[in-house]
Amino acid sequence: MHIDWAHFTPLFSLAGGVAIGLAAAAMILFNGRIAGISGILGGLLRAAAGERAWRAAFIAGLVAAPLAAAAFGWRMPLHIDAGWPTVIAAGFMVGLGTRYAGGCTSGHGVCGISRGALRSIVATATFMAAGFVTVFVLRHVLGG
Repeated sequence: MHIDWAHFTPLFSLAGGVAIGLAAAAMILFNGRIAGISGILGGLLRAAAGERAWRAAFIAGLVAAPLAAAAFGWRMPLHIDAGWPTVIAAGFMVGLGTRYAGGCTSGHGVCGISRGALRSIVATATFMAAGFVTVFVLRHVLGG
């Protein structure tokens, strides 16, 4: 196993995890909602009038946070080892998976598991297993 020490950032990772946990806790405490990105975005597309503002603010925050970080000079290099057809196909499969699972990794993995929801534990284990199998097949079977 090789550790890329130049990109090993345990303190930033810990801070990010704490921020995500606090945001998820605040969302359930103050809004009574699970902080699942797919559910929030999907709900924005078909939301009732009283639901649109907080959903739009949540999504805007997801877009604004990396832009604000970049404005302060905290740039993360973006490099994807795939072409657009692969990225689009992967996005479609992730979207399909979130529909079948009734949520995404943020909803199930962060919020559901912390509540002890068996459905979320199974969904997250399935997401992870699918990721492991995909990486194994792409890197070791197909040689990509």
